[in-house]
Amino acid sequence: MFEWIRANEIVLGWMVATSVVTFAAAMIGGPLWVIKIPSDYFVEKKHARKQLRDLGMVKAIFAIGRNLLGAILVLLGALMLVLPGQGLLTILVGIMLLDLPGKYRIARWIVARPPVLQSMNWIRRRAGHAPLVLGD
Repeated sequence: MFEWIRANEIVLGWMVATSVVTFAAAMIGGPLWVIKIPSDYFVEKKHARKQLRDLGMVKAIFAIGRNLLGAILVLLGALMLVLPGQGLLTILVGIMLLDLPGKYRIARWIVARPPVLQSMNWIRRRAGHAPLVLGD
């Protein structure tokens, strides 16, 4: 085993660095995102999706960057399910950034899990914001 570790020091170093960075980003960015969600966001049934062709050039570039960031966060969240960090919360933030059909339904399903909803509402309560409401 020690030989394998010596042979893969660079890979292990990158894994540790990635884990530390994603853990720190999740600890800072995740709660900020949870606080910014409107409390009734998950009550609405329909959310408008804008087509990329309907956006201006600057907005289209911003949308592409937001989707790229969302995809990266989903991948990092999946890694954090086995590495230290807030895996489900990071996946949720990534999904919310993506422009995908059905993303609202997936995000609502994740938020509806009692441990996730309780954690998000705890963060909101500490920040002095109203709790998230799921509707039915």
